[in-house]
Amino acid sequence: MDTIRCSNPTGTASPLAKWTAGKRTRSATAPTPSANLWQDALAELWQDRGFGLYVHWPFCAAKCPYCDFNSHVRSAVDQTKWADALAQEILRTGGETGPRVLTSIFFGGGTPSLMEPETVKTVLDAAREVWVFANDIEITLEANPTSVEAHRFEGYANHGVNRVSLGVQALDPDDLRALGRLHTVDEAQTAFQTARTFFDRVSFDLIYARQNQSLDNWERELTTALNMAVDHLSLYQLTIEEGTAFWDRAQRGILRGLPSDDLGADLYDLTQRLCDDAGYEAYEVSNHAKSGAESKHNLLYWRGGDYAGIGPGAHGRLTRDGQRMATECWKQPEAWLKAVTEGTGIKDALLLPPLDVEDERLIMGLRLNEGLLIDDVTAIIDRARLETLTVDGLIWQQDSRIGATPKGRPVLNYLIAQLAKS
Repeated sequence: MDTIRCSNPTGTASPLAKWTAGKRTRSATAPTPSANLWQDALAELWQDRGFGLYVHWPFCAAKCPYCDFNSHVRSAVDQTKWADALAQEILRTGGETGPRVLTSIFFGGGTPSLMEPETVKTVLDAAREVWVFANDIEITLEANPTSVEAHRFEGYANHGVNRVSLGVQALDPDDLRALGRLHTVDEAQTAFQTARTFFDRVSFDLIYARQNQSLDNWERELTTALNMAVDHLSLYQLTIEEGTAFWDRAQRGILRGLPSDDLGADLYDLTQRLCDDAGYEAYEVSNHAKSGAESKHNLLYWRGGDYAGIGPGAHGRLTRDGQRMATECWKQPEAWLKAVTEGTGIKDALLLPPLDVEDERLIMGLRLNEGLLIDDVTAIIDRARLETLTVDGLIWQQDSRIGATPKGRPVLNYLIAQLAKS
């Protein structure tokens, strides 16, 4: 399988960052369409596709062995200090963007459900001070399903959070332990029911292609999950990322029982079939939802909207004066906190040349079932290869849009490499 796993594209090294790191960076002076045309197009893009806020809470109770996100274990966290710093960065960012309509907010991590409700309130109050909340704004908070964290749900709901995403990861007790999770299956199911008491929209994550997992076992587990779910599931194949404990074990030859490529492909196919049969469309490679229940914040990323990234290691994409800017915050929590007190938590802010913007649109847009507008990538697309991939049944074309077919979705990296001109 060649899919890219990404449950949080702004919190750490995202699929986009990993792709561009190994790719030739185009010069800002490379031949591009008219600068004025590009500025007009970009100015319309974020307004048409939304503006979001991503807030990264970097702290966890324990580091999971598969996780390469920017998460850190600390014995104590000064919530007041962190709330004030996050609010300060939001106010600073709002001063730079000017008035905008905010369509979604996402608290990711780390473990945002370790935040006190008052910390969440401070962040939301700051956002409301500088931006106008859309009438149907989606405000999501990631949560671990332990009883200690679930008791905060009412407080989050009272302060404006209207969607929760639970990191369940497995509904098998042995696999939960192998994944380093601190909750039990019963706690996960109880937390889910508790969340439903306070939120109309509750999603949860599962990881599959785990060690020693068979097709039969995954079919039973996913069937249970689909019967339990409300309207949204995020289902990720386990990938062994460099820098994780699982990576170290794999390098030493002691991470046993991982599925073969063939079994991984069968597990993926089974996942698509069961979700489709239950009415959960794969609107994005790893995200399944009933019609109308898609995550607005996820869609904003994949469609190429603007988002401010606040907090340690957070990435952002902001369009100002018709120019697309990529921002990245200091990664270490203490370094970020210090930087905020000195003026800004942003470590790097890079102007993206127009061709790089199109690269991003291709990489992100192909993940969506709806695909992307061909006009979004007109300067980089290899038309001859596009036609070949269409004939091969890996790409579909309809009117002004292109996308990956079910046959092409498992090999997205290959499609991107073929479609993008070198």
